[in-house]
Amino acid sequence: MMNLRHIEVFHAVYSNGSVMGAARELNVSQPSISKVLAHAESRLGFPLFRRVRGRLVPTEEAHILFREADEVQGRVRSIRQTAKNLRGGVGAWLRLAVLPALGLDAAPAAVSELLAAHPASRVDIQTLHHDEMVRSLLERDCDLAVGYDLPEHPRIGTIDLAEGELVALFRRDRLADPADRLDLASLDGGEFITLANSGPLGTLFSSEASGQELDLDARISVRTFYVAAGLVRAGAGIAVVDEYTARASAGSDLDFRPLEPALPFRVQAMHLDDRPPSRLGATFLRALGRILTAPKAGA
Repeated sequence: MMNLRHIEVFHAVYSNGSVMGAARELNVSQPSISKVLAHAESRLGFPLFRRVRGRLVPTEEAHILFREADEVQGRVRSIRQTAKNLRGGVGAWLRLAVLPALGLDAAPAAVSELLAAHPASRVDIQTLHHDEMVRSLLERDCDLAVGYDLPEHPRIGTIDLAEGELVALFRRDRLADPADRLDLASLDGGEFITLANSGPLGTLFSSEASGQELDLDARISVRTFYVAAGLVRAGAGIAVVDEYTARASAGSDLDFRPLEPALPFRVQAMHLDDRPPSRLGATFLRALGRILTAPKAGA
């Protein structure tokens, strides 16, 4: 089947739309590109391109293969960059996956601390939803994943970083003189933005609302906490979100209060059992833990 050279040439031809462009990108001759491409098609048993009016047009099989080839090329580029960094004396590389809610404020602050202490290091940070984190670790797309009440897995270890809680986020002009803690029942009857399908925190909230037999008027359903915060700011209603989204969003127009009874959750980091956190990863987790557990500003 296809080897790495086949994939590299196929990717270059597909991306450039021509043998000439691929040859220029890879700094080789056009006959060399054509030879490798023909060999790849022979090994595969089907054509990757058809010539239409002098242009190379990808086949349907090529479109499907390109998605995979693009991922492979991304990993190859990452390996080359890492090798270049090591050769040039650049420090360690840390790949992080965090929930979008943590990507608003806490994770960037922790990364900033990390790079201030280790300026030669490099960090790659991506945001993922809860149900994507285990896959990202198992496929080795990241070194550490940070989220809320993360799932157990036999190949993955977890580290508790902090305990947060759900809060009600609202426009200041919507709730006059709110109590220090808000009973969910006090939100009943108002316009509500629900995160019922947003993973474990959505389940936590839904269980509590169901236990109190509340029928909140959920006109909008979202999966991402910062989208809920944007809707609140736009005047679409009140939302129950994690406290870290609320703390990052609060200001002159938005305020928040914890709920009564409290609905706590854990902030955790995950890593593969056979790849515990590196020194750089451990430094990041300590910084993130400090930020998450810092005294909370008054609402």
